[in-house]
Amino acid sequence: MAEPDPPLARLLVADDNKVNRLLLTRGLELQGHSVSCAENGRIALDMLRREPFDLLLLDIEMPEMDGFQVLEQLTADPKLRDLPVIVTSSLEGLDNIVRCIELGAEDYLPKPVNAVLLKARIGASLEKKRLRDQQKELVRRFATSEVAQDLEQSGFALGGRHVRGSVMFSDIRGFTALVESQPPEETIELLNAYYALMFDAINDHGGVVNQMIGDGLMAIFGAPLPMTDHGVAAVRAALEMVERVELLNTRRLAVDKPAIRIGVGIATGELVAGYTGTQKRATYTCIGDTVNLAARLEEHTKLAQRTILIDPATCAALGGRIPVDLLGAVALRGKALPVEVYAVAGRPAPCA
Repeated sequence: MAEPDPPLARLLVADDNKVNRLLLTRGLELQGHSVSCAENGRIALDMLRREPFDLLLLDIEMPEMDGFQVLEQLTADPKLRDLPVIVTSSLEGLDNIVRCIELGAEDYLPKPVNAVLLKARIGASLEKKRLRDQQKELVRRFATSEVAQDLEQSGFALGGRHVRGSVMFSDIRGFTALVESQPPEETIELLNAYYALMFDAINDHGGVVNQMIGDGLMAIFGAPLPMTDHGVAAVRAALEMVERVELLNTRRLAVDKPAIRIGVGIATGELVAGYTGTQKRATYTCIGDTVNLAARLEEHTKLAQRTILIDPATCAALGGRIPVDLLGAVALRGKALPVEVYAVAGRPAPCA
């Protein structure tokens, strides 16, 4: 025996009139939809927050919470504001229709509802939802979860805001020579394995990787979502990155491939973070002296022959929880004055 086709969509009908609910439900089920009902706006909101629905058919005049109040609640809820809503009401007046549309309703159909028109409106609304869901999935696939969450909560707008955070730069030492010594396929395989390990370590500590250039990456801790102890999180992520590289090297040496080493620079301070680019193509990034300092510290790891270098602000954030070595004041490229530099993973040292 063939199994029945899955429902076209899961719909919620919110109407205080029992006869209206029953008739509307029967018609929608005949179209192939799965239908649930709520006898007022408050129950409808509770159901929407508890279970997934594809579309809401909403009456306006209901006890406890009317349709206008439901629309206001949906608009204020980031998880529900994209839910398609079709208002079905006997309430007359252009002002009421306009208010519903302004509050986010897809459409307004007067009662008694024309079944053919309702079917067309539902089809169009579900198609819009499908396209929005596809767009969200693409954002989740090609952006970090934090950036995706920021887009859902705040929307997209070019520009930046001042935040306090920590920035990390990291790259593979001697990568150019390594690339020249092996086939391109091995380089791609190495980078895929390397980035998988590094991303996981950074994400585990709340960081966001926002740039990849060849073997180098840039990560932000404390934006787009605020974070307490972002400096500590960045250093712990760096230590975990080093541990994972060591594990990767164990596998590489076992098949006669050269070990790799990384250098990491971390700085903490004020940043300007936001979306840069154009309306058609943009990326989430941050700029400022803190970013430049982190990049210079990563460069200096080669000369210092130390794996993780941090600035005084990051060292102060550690509060002695992670051992560091004071390397002294260093003249870094692009900095007018020497900077006190600390190396992570040495004997404990007081922070200046």
